[in-house]
Amino acid sequence: MKTILLAAALALAAFPAIAADFQVKMLNKGAKGMMVFEPDLIKVQPGDTVTFVATDPGHDAMSVPGMLPDGAQPFEGKIGKDVVVTFAQPGVYGVKCKPHYVMGMVAVVVVGDAAPNLEAAKTAKNPGKAGKVFTELLGSL
Repeated sequence: MKTILLAAALALAAFPAIAADFQVKMLNKGAKGMMVFEPDLIKVQPGDTVTFVATDPGHDAMSVPGMLPDGAQPFEGKIGKDVVVTFAQPGVYGVKCKPHYVMGMVAVVVVGDAAPNLEAAKTAKNPGKAGKVFTELLGSL
């Protein structure tokens, strides 16, 4: 019996963990108002992928400078196109829609169980309504 359990454990260890794929919609109007990501706060594990879906036209998704963990690669999508990002580094990632950033079209992706850059993300300067939305989102962590 021990041999069977050991063989099963080794077999499972040989297969890499399957990364998940999450979707975040880019919307003109959502549950929280106009020009929003939905959901605007998502928690994933390292290696997971988030697809920012161009549900409504005129939006993009890009990382926010000063709101990335050390070693993380910035990303930038194109207007009206889905943006697929695989998050490898644990931490907090700020995301914005460039044309609607000042209007508060921002989101937060938390990768992993610890957020080593949370305090730095909280102190990052963001204009207009974006700053208020980020304060609310980061304050809920």
